[in-house]
Amino acid sequence: MIAAPELHTEFHFAQDTDTRFSSDTDFDDPDGRNVIIGKGKAKKGKKGPGEKGKGAGKGAGRMNGHHQENGMENVMLFEVVRLGKSAMQSVVDDWIESYKHDRDVALLDLINFFIQCSGCKGVVTGEMFRNMQNSEIIRKMTEEFDEDSGDYPLTMAGPQWKKFKSSFCEFIGVLVRQCQYSIIYDEYMMDTVISLLTGLSDSQVRAFRHTSTLAAMKLMTALVNVALNLSINMDNTQRQYEAERNKMIGKRANDRLELLLQKRKELQENQDEIENMMNAIFKGVFVHRYRDAIAEIRAICIEEIGVWMKMYSDAFLNDSYLKYVGWTMHDKQGEVRLKCLTALQGLYYNRELNAKLELFTSRFKDRIVSMTLDKEYDVAVQAIKLLTLVLHSSDEVLTAEDCESVYHLVYSAHRPVAVAAGEFLFKKLFSHRDPEDDSMPKRRGRQSMNANLIKTAVFFFLESELHEHAAYLVDSMWDCAAEILKDWECMISLLLDEPLPGEEALSDRQETALIEIMLCTIRQAAECHPPVGRGTGKRVLTAKEKKTQLDDRTRMTELFAIALPALLAKYSIDAEKVTNLLQLAQFFDLEIYTTGRLEKHLDSLLRQIREIVEKHTDTDVLEACSKTYHSLCNEEFTIFNRVDIARSQLLDEQVDKFNKLLEDFLQEGEDPDEDDAYQVLSTLKRITAFHNAHDLSKWDLFTSNYKLLNTGIENGDMPEQIVIHALQCTHYVILWSLAKVSEGTSKKEDMLTLRKQMRAFCLMCQRYLTSVNTAVKEQTFTILCDLLLIFSHQIISGGREALEPLVYTSEMSLQSDLLNFILDHVFIDQDEDSNSTDGQQDDEAGKIEALHKRRNLLAAYCKLIIYNVVEINTGADIFKQYMRYYNDYGDIIKETMSKTRQIDKIQCAKTLILSLQQLFNEMLSDLGPSFDRSSSSFCGIKELARRFSLTFGLDQLKTREAIAMLHKDGIEFAFKESNPQGEGHPPLNLAFLDILSEFSSKLMRQDKRTVHMYLERFMTFQMALQREDCWLPLISYRNSLQAGGDDDTMSVVSGISSRGSSVRSKKAKPATGKRKLPEEESSSSSEVWMSREQSMQMPVMMPSPHLTSTVMREPKRLRPEESYMGVYSMTPDQQQQHTHPQTPQPQHHQSPMDYNTQVTWMLAQRQQQEEVARQQQERAMNYAKLRSNLQHAIRRGTGLMEDDEEPIVEDVMMSSEGRIEDLNEGMDFDTMDIDLPPSKNRRERSELKPDFFDPASIMDESVRSTHFLGYDAFQR
Repeated sequence: MIAAPELHTEFHFAQDTDTRFSSDTDFDDPDGRNVIIGKGKAKKGKKGPGEKGKGAGKGAGRMNGHHQENGMENVMLFEVVRLGKSAMQSVVDDWIESYKHDRDVALLDLINFFIQCSGCKGVVTGEMFRNMQNSEIIRKMTEEFDEDSGDYPLTMAGPQWKKFKSSFCEFIGVLVRQCQYSIIYDEYMMDTVISLLTGLSDSQVRAFRHTSTLAAMKLMTALVNVALNLSINMDNTQRQYEAERNKMIGKRANDRLELLLQKRKELQENQDEIENMMNAIFKGVFVHRYRDAIAEIRAICIEEIGVWMKMYSDAFLNDSYLKYVGWTMHDKQGEVRLKCLTALQGLYYNRELNAKLELFTSRFKDRIVSMTLDKEYDVAVQAIKLLTLVLHSSDEVLTAEDCESVYHLVYSAHRPVAVAAGEFLFKKLFSHRDPEDDSMPKRRGRQSMNANLIKTAVFFFLESELHEHAAYLVDSMWDCAAEILKDWECMISLLLDEPLPGEEALSDRQETALIEIMLCTIRQAAECHPPVGRGTGKRVLTAKEKKTQLDDRTRMTELFAIALPALLAKYSIDAEKVTNLLQLAQFFDLEIYTTGRLEKHLDSLLRQIREIVEKHTDTDVLEACSKTYHSLCNEEFTIFNRVDIARSQLLDEQVDKFNKLLEDFLQEGEDPDEDDAYQVLSTLKRITAFHNAHDLSKWDLFTSNYKLLNTGIENGDMPEQIVIHALQCTHYVILWSLAKVSEGTSKKEDMLTLRKQMRAFCLMCQRYLTSVNTAVKEQTFTILCDLLLIFSHQIISGGREALEPLVYTSEMSLQSDLLNFILDHVFIDQDEDSNSTDGQQDDEAGKIEALHKRRNLLAAYCKLIIYNVVEINTGADIFKQYMRYYNDYGDIIKETMSKTRQIDKIQCAKTLILSLQQLFNEMLSDLGPSFDRSSSSFCGIKELARRFSLTFGLDQLKTREAIAMLHKDGIEFAFKESNPQGEGHPPLNLAFLDILSEFSSKLMRQDKRTVHMYLERFMTFQMALQREDCWLPLISYRNSLQAGGDDDTMSVVSGISSRGSSVRSKKAKPATGKRKLPEEESSSSSEVWMSREQSMQMPVMMPSPHLTSTVMREPKRLRPEESYMGVYSMTPDQQQQHTHPQTPQPQHHQSPMDYNTQVTWMLAQRQQQEEVARQQQERAMNYAKLRSNLQHAIRRGTGLMEDDEEPIVEDVMMSSEGRIEDLNEGMDFDTMDIDLPPSKNRRERSELKPDFFDPASIMDESVRSTHFLGYDAFQR
């Protein structure tokens, strides 16, 4: 339909403009840049004789009522549209008047409008407009574009820009509408605008491209509307012409025929013009921008093509245009996919268009179905709604598999998705009714039209095999099928009435499902909020919703107050049905019992509940009865006395029965009768279930239960379930007593009694914690954790100081027993848990349930750590399991570490290092002291340390003291056990320093020096000389402390250690040239824990020379021996010798000699060993590279690194920007930029150095590992 005839115009665009997208081969002109518009009757800058002097010779004119000079107004068109205070109709009318007066000036204003809407501050002048091509103008505007902020009107935030987009689009639409009868056909205005927008849409500037694409698409939409009107007028003219021509010759008006022919010809010409314009926009803008790199631009194109197809379906609703929507449904951005679906919804909504969509539906149906599972919930919702429209148009399009893929989404946790799926399900299964049903009189109950639909819902629920999810199914269909779901009268009839002749009765399974659905519908109607997991909380109900809620509660109470006793009587034996039916009374409007004179039905209900309590021993049934009594015993209603009497009679009977049975049971001794045990257990279950919701303090249940528990401990043969329920019942007794005491109305004796009972019960529970039976131990552990938390120091917070006598502090033996229980019953493999699940089948459901139980047990203990009920250091046994049980308990352990760090950072750090020490000791006991550091056990501990390090975050100031204390404990542990083979061998725990080095990156630079000084307190002179593999952890740890911890002016090439220099940075040096001693410099970081070691001798440091000049000088190069000089005392003469910079010398191992002899020997050798030092440097560099490669091979072999490990920002940035400057300041050569691979930057910091005294080995590994300088550079 839309063709592209040739048109001559001077508005060409730069052919060298770069475009990033391929062309569409479905069109004759792939690039769309040579699209021609019009027929060349008028060209830019060439006017008719009568128009010659209208605007060309004038320097000023008027437009929109404002003065303008050289094409610029005082109040520009952009400002008028941006402010949005003027009616768009009047703004456009003013512009049209200006265009009629001088079209060049008006067009110049319109061009500047588009330029300014793009955020460009440049202005197209009249001279540029007359003498420059569009490509040159756009290039000029691009040069003047201010891209500093990146924002432009379409993307700017704020109230002033909020409505700009709508005003901008409205202006374009009104402009075309007002010009549709004359101006758009003058082959000048539209040619200029389309050419400009096409050129801007190909710009590399996003603002130009975005704004011009939006303008072009809205312009196209307006033109489509014009074309539609022309098509309608042509059809009308054609009908009038045919009607006139079909008249008899005598009655035919030839002049009218000629007028109609002329009119049709003019309309046809206009239609051709509009088609040319649309074709130019489509090929010049759409086919390139619908796959633009920017998602917003792609979304604009798809949104508008949907409007075109819906508005002018005869021209655009064909496969040539639909294919663009189908292709874009695979877009990677959700907002674009969303626009595709909304565009298609507008088409499928109109059933008249279904025939034109058949081919598209068959081609892209599978894609639409798959989009129901889109990761973007909004897209999934719209995909389901689109399938609902497809289903509405034809039942045969979607297969059974397609429908089933949508059905299961009614159980989705995301409510909009579930509601959309519920509408689809309702449309497919529940909306089909026979026409005869509507004409028949409305029937009620089992014979109503909803009966079959309710049965269908039951069948669907059973076939979905997702039991316990009926609430989600009901919530999904609540909006569309509320009439069916609220037909409780029909549901009651289906359950109580006999089936009609020829009707199949509901099976037992179907009745159970119907009762569950019925309960969920009542809960939904009474509470008016979705089930747990859907929605963010209770929303505020509107007045209409509140009225509906009240009406529903009244109606359900009137129905079920009468029907519920009958339902309970019919299904009294079935525990599952009774449990659900009993919950119905919890949603009643109890006032109805009085106002409706339904007291006899209340008495009937209470009798049924009493019978159910006496018949059943199932815990769920008994708890449902207890909750029902609790809801009915509301003092606000007049029925309270009636219900309270019935409850008291029931409890009196049960407590008396329990006391008698217990007395006989305990007298039987070691061989109790099974029937008596069953009777005791049944009665105890009933009492425990009621004690959960009701205060039974007046029956003194503590004494009888404590006696029962004590007998069980002494005899050891008490049945498991009796012990469990006795523990639970006693727990409730204490909690109810605490509730009374907390109210402040009780006597002092009551508090003393409670204190005594609570402590006795805790001791009893501790004894049962060592029981043989796992279920008993789990129950005891849970109760103990609750009691310890409730009666901890937290009980007196909030102005409850009167409860201070009740505070209970657990003894270490109890804490130890609780911890042992966790280690024995939580941190176990899945297969080992077969005994703790009480006969659960070995299937996935059983494993999940067992894991859930273990997680609850661990969480209960972790709460004791968080609230400081038990010592924080007991968490070490928990934290060390972090890696091994990460999948099961990783979130709990990580949250516990986070909470403990908030309570006490230092104690948390000590606990973390303690957990690593425990693992290290376990490894030593398993592998022996001569273990391989590449073993999986050691690498696992090292990886755990890395994980712990990541939890400290990036803020070193917050964790400064904690990290320092962690290193202190780690160093002490590493040197704690000396080697029994002698001083020449490393301490047994020295390898722990390799683990400790994982935390070095968390130290601040000045703290690294302090930690290094503390490390050297434990080192002997012989340790500093060792270079064997067994000493590599020490060398590696020292190097990790030197990275960023050396003195600021230290040369990286010199290879000195952090102990040897105390010269401050030139930048930080005071004008007086004074320096602080190392003790003074590090006092701020070390005073936290260094002061605790005052008994140890502080290192003796060298005196620093007085600096008398600020002239640039060579970096100070200290001797290798200065790296350990501070450990030993020196004579003043020796100290004076050490103040002069010397060339580092390699050290050769000789027979043992005293320190002074070695120093003298080193000083004598330093001048003769220059060449030997260089050779030693080269060998050390090669050896370090070999060692580095070997260590990386070992690490990769362990398989402990994750692909998504958290990057360590400090390592890449070398702890601070100042450190890079300090390093460069001390180097004699120019350095290149350092760019470490993220997967290596962390590991290479702690690589092992081969030669402790070699300068190359001491150099920062993060610098050396980049290989940016060779050996020759060091020589320079």
